[in-house]
Amino acid sequence: MAYRPKDTADRILHRLKIAQGHLKKVVVMMQNSDYCIDILHQSNAVQRALKEADSMILENHLKTCAADAIKNGRKEEAISEIMNVFKKS
Repeated sequence: MAYRPKDTADRILHRLKIAQGHLKKVVVMMQNSDYCIDILHQSNAVQRALKEADSMILENHLKTCAADAIKNGRKEEAISEIMNVFKKS
């Protein structure tokens, strides 16, 4: 039976561990001078796993921290904080 994370933090950690496993594979493939296209496929898997983790983290933040900030009258601060993350991307 597949591992089913119970809560958001577990789901995020699970996704990050998947990314970590893919990245370790990329390093080994580079050390072994594997075929470049195969390495790129594996590298893309790392990036996809990280993007999924980022999406989960953002969704959780919006549902919790940002929602609380907005309820407490700190709407502009919450929006600015989130926008700054995307400006750095």
